[in-house]
Amino acid sequence: MPLTIRYFAAIRERLGAQETVSLADTPARTVGDLHAWLLTRSPQHAEALDPDRGLRTACNQALCDADQALAEGDEIAFFPPVTGG
Repeated sequence: MPLTIRYFAAIRERLGAQETVSLADTPARTVGDLHAWLLTRSPQHAEALDPDRGLRTACNQALCDADQALAEGDEIAFFPPVTGG
């Protein structure tokens, strides 16, 4: 079962709503590994997922850190930090 990678806000505008990849087709074992691998997929990925943007990540709808382990079938989401007033 593939990983589902979901994108939100400005990232979604650049890359689309989601994509799927097989964990076996990547060197990724953690969310941080997946992020690093996605940066290499295209110039659009590199720009939208730039680490300097302070993006947040979630695994299976729970906020997570870069060291979160991945498993086939996980849903990983990338989104910008949210501010409110």
